[in-house]
Amino acid sequence: MIKIAEVLPPSPALVWKLASQAGVSEVVGGLPFDDPMNGSDEPWDYMPLMRMKQRYEDAGFNVAVIEARPPLNKAKRGQDGRDEEIETACRLLENMGRLGIPVWCYEWMADFNWLRTSTAKLSRGGSLVTSFDLSKLDQAPNTPDGPISEEELWENLEYFLEKTLPVAEKAGVVMAMHPDDPPLSPVRGVGRIMSSIDNYQRLIDMKPSPSNAITMCQGNFTLMTDDLPGAIRQFGNQGKIAFVHFRDVIGDKTNFEEAWHDAGKTDMLECMRAYRDVGFDGVLRPDHVPTVSGDANNHAGYSAYGRLYAIGYIRGLQEAVYRESN
Repeated sequence: MIKIAEVLPPSPALVWKLASQAGVSEVVGGLPFDDPMNGSDEPWDYMPLMRMKQRYEDAGFNVAVIEARPPLNKAKRGQDGRDEEIETACRLLENMGRLGIPVWCYEWMADFNWLRTSTAKLSRGGSLVTSFDLSKLDQAPNTPDGPISEEELWENLEYFLEKTLPVAEKAGVVMAMHPDDPPLSPVRGVGRIMSSIDNYQRLIDMKPSPSNAITMCQGNFTLMTDDLPGAIRQFGNQGKIAFVHFRDVIGDKTNFEEAWHDAGKTDMLECMRAYRDVGFDGVLRPDHVPTVSGDANNHAGYSAYGRLYAIGYIRGLQEAVYRESN
């Protein structure tokens, strides 16, 4: 059965208590960049990770996923210094293995991560959501490092995986690739390769390994296909879904907005059935929730109170679907 998780910052915050009160015991952690005890250690070294893990455990959480990364832009672009960046990823994987943290969520978006053109679009009842409109980027300049092609990104990804997958396998850690967000290519001159179902299959086939897997971020995958439950079954039947972002959108990949979990374009009940049918037993967390009354929008998509609604909705689907199979 799936396990509901929440993404929580490395140091105690309001969402720690809210998640615990909502019955969530699995945590998706970051990296302890701001730990004053780091000294000469980097956030991906053993001691900072150990202390972070202990803080989560002291609060009653089990660390199931790390969803943060050392700097990797030189590796993505194939620039001088990429081997040093890849070495930091290997150190992270080794130390996750030592600490029994089984999944690393990483991505291959060069120059910038997830992209939105608005972080305050009005949604249901005056709540706020993030949105994207490609037409607003018509006059946007290329990024400072200039254009990079999709094939260059594929070549650099293969080089990265050749170095990291053996380390991940030895450490017992699964590397779960997150999709491009939005799944468009190019954006500001930068190619994007984790943007289609076919490209995800290419990733899996390129380097067969028990450590080579995917993050099924539903909001992105549903912009790649009209059959998200089918995509879940395609990758789930291969045993390649290691982690799930349970979210939804309204629109298409050139113009969309985040949706309340019960108001998007996707049949979320059928998605939950698909996870059950493929035997997925990893962690699933809500993602990109609306900012609701009583909460600030300074961390758009991650409203503390908005998460409570999402957790309750997901738990209801979980109970309904798994009871069907009894």
